[in-house]
Amino acid sequence: MSDHFALFPLKSVLLPSCIMDLQIFEARYLDMISRCFKQDRGFVVVGLESGPETGSGNLRFTSLGCEARIIDWQQQDNGLLGIRIQGHRRGKIRDVGVANDGLVTGGIDWLEESPDMAPTDEHADLLALRDSLLQHPMAAGLGLPSVEHSQQALAYQLAYLLPFSIDQKAALLAMGSPAARLEQITDWLQALQS
Repeated sequence: MSDHFALFPLKSVLLPSCIMDLQIFEARYLDMISRCFKQDRGFVVVGLESGPETGSGNLRFTSLGCEARIIDWQQQDNGLLGIRIQGHRRGKIRDVGVANDGLVTGGIDWLEESPDMAPTDEHADLLALRDSLLQHPMAAGLGLPSVEHSQQALAYQLAYLLPFSIDQKAALLAMGSPAARLEQITDWLQALQS
């Protein structure tokens, strides 16, 4: 199923169920946020491969993105609008266009998720790692949802909390299977340790 959404290119990857804080200051994005509130809909965060996060110059971004829903907002001390977003569905971007105000939009084909299962005994180390990562003061206040019944949430939260590259996070976002994501994370962790 396809729909048209505003695209928000970032030098970061938003993952489903994960939380991200953004500062909004450009007029086109302030208008986008206003429309999101009025229409009760999200926008799609895409990984920026080249070009500036500010400006609509020669942008290149990934063909896969994640729907962002605004879960909180506040006017910040510096006068900018601060929003907290949560990742939802994964989608493939097509039919990219640029509006008069420079806002990039695209048609989105939402991707089906593989059936999810609770983590098994073989994921005990990954569960313990996630719990220890959430002890960090910067992660503790994020309010990430429980992972006890979801390999999907466990994989996405580990990808979010660990210092993986944008390319690694994008690769995990592209995978269809929660078990395959967890296996890939385990491989990367073993490579880091050796």
